[in-house]
Parts: sequence; structure tokens; C-alpha cells
Amino acid sequence: MPKPVADPVALELGVDRSSPVPLYYQLSQQLEAAIEQGRLAPGSLLGNEIELAARLGLSRPTVRQAIQSLVDKGLMVRRRGVGTQVVHSQVKRPLELSSLYDDLEAAGQRPATRVLGNRIEPATARIAAALGVPEGTDVHLVERLRSAHDEPMALLRNHVPAGLVDLGTERLEATGLYRIMRAAGITLHSARQSVGARLATAEEAARLAEPEGAPLLTMERTTYDDTGRAVEFASHVYRASRYAFDFQLLVR
Repeated sequence: MPKPVADPVALELGVDRSSPVPLYYQLSQQLEAAIEQGRLAPGSLLGNEIELAARLGLSRPTVRQAIQSLVDKGLMVRRRGVGTQVVHSQVKRPLELSSLYDDLEAAGQRPATRVLGNRIEPATARIAAALGVPEGTDVHLVERLRSAHDEPMALLRNHVPAGLVDLGTERLEATGLYRIMRAAGITLHSARQSVGARLATAEEAARLAEPEGAPLLTMERTTYDDTGRAVEFASHVYRASRYAFDFQLLVR
């Protein structure tokens, strides 16, 4: 089945020639926004550069430079005999108390989950400290692979106090953990979170379709309900090629 070819008119692409911003950069930013918003879906073809340049009233080198910047970011790929094709969008996740499942769904990314582990185990000293329970207390460990558009995105490890909420495997594969908690009447209030980076182990690389040693973003989070009780300790790793944390900084 042939892939859909993007229509510049339907995408509302255009440039402001009076702007000091380079024309190629204006175009690349519009194309990137169209990818992130789902208006340019994975697999879509951008069409012939000459035709695209003519329809937008731009030179071919300008269009080529705009497309190349997206190829360099991994959002598009040039395929011989096919043309320039959208590969995927990079998820930009805001640093706020939200779940990856909800963020992916809001971005039109079609999240899917595969449960890799779901068991009760005694809390280590580190997990016990995070959840505010005695060491050795039973906690529920859930390990999941989260995908978007059938492509792996992140490995998720979540420790939850045992008995807090029903965490059946079928339910975990159908929706997000925070949705399950909210449905159980738990009000998520605040969290302490740290973000870092490291290289993928062989096992992580195999799970995430990355080469061993690929860069990964890491996130650890302890989440509290409106009574101040710790309801979750999360330890997640994300593909750096597909994922970014988005910050908004304010002057105090």
C-alpha cells in the first residue's frame, strides 16, 4: 500500500520573508511541529524536493537544508527510490506530575504497554526509604515496556506499596498506572524527581531496539498523594533518540 504524500497546503506550510529567521529554519520548524502534532504521521512521504520548493516558492537548496536538519535529528530519513519519509517524532515530555501514558496519548502517539514483570517482593533499603516503609516490607514491583506507534520508547520500573491498588497484568497493559490509581480514588498531589543520563546495558538495548551503549535518559520519581503518603517510586529509562524532557524556567 503506497504511503501518503504530504500536501504543503493542507499542512499550512509557509515562510515569512520579512523575518530575520532563516527561511530553511522556518520551514524545518513547521515540519517538526507537524510531525509532533501528528499531522505528518510516521511513514508519510514529504514528496519531491523540487515540487515542494516550487509550491512554497523557495529555492531547492533551502528546502534541502530544512529537510536535512530533520534527517539529522532522526525525524526523517531519505530512502532511495522512495523519497524523504517521516520516521517518528521525538516525545518532549513536560516536567510536571503526569504519566508517560497520558503524555504519549495527548501527543497522538498511540501508547502501548507490555508487562515484563509483576510481582510482590521485599523492599530493599533504597526502595523502603523512598516509600517510607520498613526495609523488608512487601512492595509491588511492576516492570513494563512502553511503546508508541509500535516502536519501543521506555523501560519502566515502578514500586508501589503492596495492597494499595489492584495491579493486574491485563489492566496494566490496557492503561497507565496513574489512571489506575486515580480510578481507585487516590489523589496524586506532588512528587520528587531527578533526571539523568547513562549508557544502555545489553539487555536494555535489546528491549529498546538500540545498540548496546546507546545514550539513555533516566528518571527517578517518588510520588505522594494528598495526605503526604508515598504511593509510588519509579525508576525509568528512555531512548534519548526518541525522548526529551521539556523545562520551563522562571526568574524568581
